[in-house]
Amino acid sequence: MKKIHIVLLVFIAGAIAVLISFLQTTATYDTVQTAKDKPGKFVHLMARWDKSQPMEYDALKDPNYLSFIATDTLGQSVKVIYRNPKPENFEISEKLVLKGKYTTDGYFECKSIQTKCPSKYKDDMSAAQKKVQGASETYPTNTETK
Repeated sequence: MKKIHIVLLVFIAGAIAVLISFLQTTATYDTVQTAKDKPGKFVHLMARWDKSQPMEYDALKDPNYLSFIATDTLGQSVKVIYRNPKPENFEISEKLVLKGKYTTDGYFECKSIQTKCPSKYKDDMSAAQKKVQGASETYPTNTETK
């Protein structure tokens, strides 16, 4: 075998190893029920904060403790305990990605929270149509030359 063939084989083996490691690190979003079925296994939950339930957070007493109820897309709820400072935009977020493990004690031990906030570009469609109509009246599209 030539040296170039050996180098190419090593390169291909390395590329395969990298692809396999990426496949193992990719995660899908789980539901509360699947997290409960796999206690102790690290999962990603897509949920929202249930604002009708009380949130336990006191920055003066313990700034590294946040407890709240999260509800997934199927309507199942779970108590979440997060032992880090509360994310700044927690209250305005539409969805939360909770990364952690469901414990045998009956709650979700969250290691990190990623907030998904509403889009700042989401606007009322009627207001957008009025803006477009106003702009077209100001700048007529049919111009005649004399």
